[in-house]
Amino acid sequence: MMPVLLWTDALVFLLLALGLLLGFHTTRHAHLRAPWLRVLRSRVGVAMLVVLSAYGLVGLLDTVHVRLRTAASDQPESVQDAGSHYSPEILSLLDLALSGLRERQEKTYSAPFAIHLFVREVIRQPDGTVIREYPRLLHGGSHLDDPTQRGADIAWRTILGVLHGLLVWGLLTAVLLALLARRRRVTMAVVWSDLRVRSPGSIPWLSALMTLGLLLMLVFIAAELAATYHILGTDKVGEDVFFQSLKSIRTGLLIGTLTTLVMLPAALLLGIAAGYFGGWVDDVIQYLYTTLNSIPGVLLIAAAILMLQVYLSNHAEAFPSLVERADLRLLFLCLILGVTSWTGLCRLLRGETLKLREAGYVQAATALGVGHVTIIVRHLLPNVMHLVLITLILDFSGLVLAEAVLSYVNIGVDPTMNSWGNMINSARLELAREPVVWWSLTAAFSFMFVLVLAANLFADVVRDAFDPRLRMDGA
Repeated sequence: MMPVLLWTDALVFLLLALGLLLGFHTTRHAHLRAPWLRVLRSRVGVAMLVVLSAYGLVGLLDTVHVRLRTAASDQPESVQDAGSHYSPEILSLLDLALSGLRERQEKTYSAPFAIHLFVREVIRQPDGTVIREYPRLLHGGSHLDDPTQRGADIAWRTILGVLHGLLVWGLLTAVLLALLARRRRVTMAVVWSDLRVRSPGSIPWLSALMTLGLLLMLVFIAAELAATYHILGTDKVGEDVFFQSLKSIRTGLLIGTLTTLVMLPAALLLGIAAGYFGGWVDDVIQYLYTTLNSIPGVLLIAAAILMLQVYLSNHAEAFPSLVERADLRLLFLCLILGVTSWTGLCRLLRGETLKLREAGYVQAATALGVGHVTIIVRHLLPNVMHLVLITLILDFSGLVLAEAVLSYVNIGVDPTMNSWGNMINSARLELAREPVVWWSLTAAFSFMFVLVLAANLFADVVRDAFDPRLRMDGA
């Protein structure tokens, strides 16, 4: 296989590198490490961190893209001896891991766990008669000779998934206990006893393990059932809805994280500069973000996306695959959302900087002749980072929901890209059918609801840990 690096892939790897550097820097400074320790000592914070890590792992697997090498027999005779050749189709590691779901396509709609199509078709009998019947699916439940065995088969595969999940959870728990026992120089039984009766101020490992165990059981149950059934049904063209939901995780995470990467430099630079320097600098920056706020965001995004579509149409030869074309549109959408969403954080940082520049340590640094850049970097920036972090985490869920809304009105990501917004957009016509095709909308809503809920709960814990006023009230 040949690695392929898309624009959004490069930005994700850059964001991961910055996160690792920030984490390494945090571990070396006690005052930066203390708030994160408070987050890790929260039961809700640790549990939601496990859920967000699961989403992040799926998104990361869907970010590594490759092209597969094609067999020599698949190439024309004139190019078989010219060297290695690769398929024009760009796949991710998640596509390869879920190749069964990706390739098992039905004819049209089918309900969750169904073994027949959702619509009747004309079927010609061997005796020449014609009837209208629900035909069997090509893949869903095709291993069953007797359709009445479906309930027992689903129950048995669910039990197998639970057992496999518990087995893996037990192995991971044993590894964790062994590591903690080695670190504390005690037996594993003592460590397990300490985890069951958590002392104040310690990390709630038991909450993390319980959340991990529940996730593992759900994952293995889904793996067992998805191998033989369409657990969330199929859409109009017969694609597996569960596969679409998993592929949409990357889109939601990219919208929430890459937009942050775009908006953060402008908000930090302009917000702190406006509050610290004041005067005409403050007036210019206020005029800039006030003018930008007066423009309806949806109209600005729609105009930018339409301009991009015109560019893509005029330069179609520069994008040999649909994946690269959709990736550019996703990147452009992140840029536009970043341009329209930095103003709120900028205004917040300006107000906080106006207060901090009158503090005694800033006045003393100014009187000693310390340069403006040094004051901003060493005195102002560290004291506003709690606001930056809290705002970014709170904005993450809003950006995920914004993608769904924008895709619903056809100004979001490319229609060929899997996203929860595109799933909701395609489901609006399905709701007018009789009977209703409800599973596409329900799947998109469920996956998006869990991600947004976990992000909001984690943001509440981070806010409580980083807000200095709450820390002083607790003291």
